[in-house]
Amino acid sequence: MNMNKLLAPVLIASALLFFFSAYIVEQTEYALKLRWGRVISVAETAGLHFKLPLFDEIRYFDKRILTLDAEPQRFLTSEKKSVIVDSFVKWRIINVTDYYTTLGGSEARASQRLSEIIADGLRGKFGIRTIKEVVSGERADIMSKMRDEANARTHSLGIKIEDVRMKRIDLPEEVSNSVYRRMEAERERVAKELRSRGQAEAIRIKAGADRKKVELLAEAQRKSEELRGQGDAEAAKIYAEAFGKNPQFYHFYRSLNAYKKTFNKPSDILVLEPNSEFFTFFKKSQ
Repeated sequence: MNMNKLLAPVLIASALLFFFSAYIVEQTEYALKLRWGRVISVAETAGLHFKLPLFDEIRYFDKRILTLDAEPQRFLTSEKKSVIVDSFVKWRIINVTDYYTTLGGSEARASQRLSEIIADGLRGKFGIRTIKEVVSGERADIMSKMRDEANARTHSLGIKIEDVRMKRIDLPEEVSNSVYRRMEAERERVAKELRSRGQAEAIRIKAGADRKKVELLAEAQRKSEELRGQGDAEAAKIYAEAFGKNPQFYHFYRSLNAYKKTFNKPSDILVLEPNSEFFTFFKKSQ
């Protein structure tokens, strides 16, 4: 009975000692053990770890990649034109001891320091490039160099920058208006040049078509006249062969055609002498 009474306090004391001595580190955390404000050890593996109660303090830090969404800032290009850059940084802690000793383990201080480093880097990169270069062709190169240079400066802070990206590059309103006016004038110039080229090409094509039309019509006229001449010659030949077999009938046929053409209207009047040869066949109707 007395042993049970003594064992119970021992068990309770042991449980309390274990409770205050043990701590758990998650897979996504670093655990920094501090004693009187000094770093004693770093727990980087997940699981159960121990400390001295009342003497040791445990600080937890995130192992995962963190995001710094920086405030948009204004930078000058080599043309002395302002641009407003909105960027973000992906970073993580690689040395929790250096991170704690240099930045006090404060994520806010780390973000502020990163913002200053990135701003300095962007200011230098934009200052030697034109607006066209930073907006189009060299963005990837700027970001790659920015990351490498920033890592050289943040290594002593226990931080590694995984990526630097520019979300947007905007022009200030006063610069935008000037750029838009120049763009509009340039597009108008190009449009006028294209229209003048189109008109010149249209005139050239129309002139060529008109010339081709005249040539085709002339050729067609020549061909038709040639065919008509051949037809008339063939007809005359046929007539000559046909009527040559009976000249008297041919003379009679020609006279009848002359009568038809002369008296083809009721109002036609022809004044001739009675003995005119025109009425030869009327006189010899028998």
